[in-house]
Amino acid sequence: MSSAIRIVAGSFGRAALLEMTAPLVTHAHHHCHLLIKTGGADAQFQVRRARCPLTDSQAVLVNAWEPHAYLHHPIPGATTEILALYIEPEWLQAAGASCAAIAVPDPFLQPVCTLAPYPAWVAGCLASSLRSATDTLPAGVETLLAELVDAIILPSPSAPRPRRPAYAPAAITAHDARIRRAIEIMRENVGVHLDLGIVAARCGLSRAHFFELFHRDTRVTPALYSNELRMEIAFECLARPAEPIGCVSDLLGFSAPGHFTRFFRGHIGVTPRAFRAALARDRLPGAAAPR
Repeated sequence: MSSAIRIVAGSFGRAALLEMTAPLVTHAHHHCHLLIKTGGADAQFQVRRARCPLTDSQAVLVNAWEPHAYLHHPIPGATTEILALYIEPEWLQAAGASCAAIAVPDPFLQPVCTLAPYPAWVAGCLASSLRSATDTLPAGVETLLAELVDAIILPSPSAPRPRRPAYAPAAITAHDARIRRAIEIMRENVGVHLDLGIVAARCGLSRAHFFELFHRDTRVTPALYSNELRMEIAFECLARPAEPIGCVSDLLGFSAPGHFTRFFRGHIGVTPRAFRAALARDRLPGAAAPR
């Protein structure tokens, strides 16, 4: 079973050191996602339709709201240690001169990049800090994160950065008023079993037209978006130690805690209980509940 070695939250978002032994379902979220292998076997992600190798020399980059899945490794028993960064687009925009100068939250032009020596070294330092249960993360960790992301986005000062339209921002938006209404209905009813056909009808659309229009306007499916709404609330609730996991399951509309556990593990690789246990006690300054 996959496990979370340690997770920390800050104004930058979330940093997790994960030991992965199983694949994840296709999912999407509002974070910009940076994945670096820090140990074990090589693995693969799928970002949209592209298969992306995760190796000692290659990192995987996922823009906000890009559907992606962890494919793991075909060798039975293989494990892969991954430094997974979930970066808030707003933090990324303010993180550095080159980051702020590009289209945010769509900073990654390609889903795979070659990991140069300096960002590889920074990633190794971060992983070592997370690996040590007694180690307090350095006060300058956000500076290191900014340098890491900056070095990956702009490998050299001379690298040109063409502007291009960004994906939907953190609070996913839509141009079509009917899809905006659907998003509003979905956000108001997280935890209530919603037949998406009924949502479509309430917006004056057939089910087929609704799915087509939603995907065209937001670049994710209604189901992926609905799942992310549940995961956002799950993260917020699990950051509160006194909140019983059974109550979180009920809040999110699962008929049994076991169903919630399978859903959560399929999206992030670990159980809700393991996620909570891995959250570092030494939250970084300015940290909010992880989203």
